[in-house]
Amino acid sequence: MSASAIVMMIIAILIVWGGLITAILRLRRHPEPADQPPPGRSPAE
Repeated sequence: MSASAIVMMIIAILIVWGGLITAILRLRRHPEPADQPPPGRSPAE
């Protein structure tokens, strides 16, 4: 495997894992409210 392929693979891995970690941290700081109904359902149901 060439050096440029390894660098591109490392960048791709960092982007994917970085996005996952960012999403987890954001949800821990700002959790979704549990009292709202799921999308597409009226509150009367």
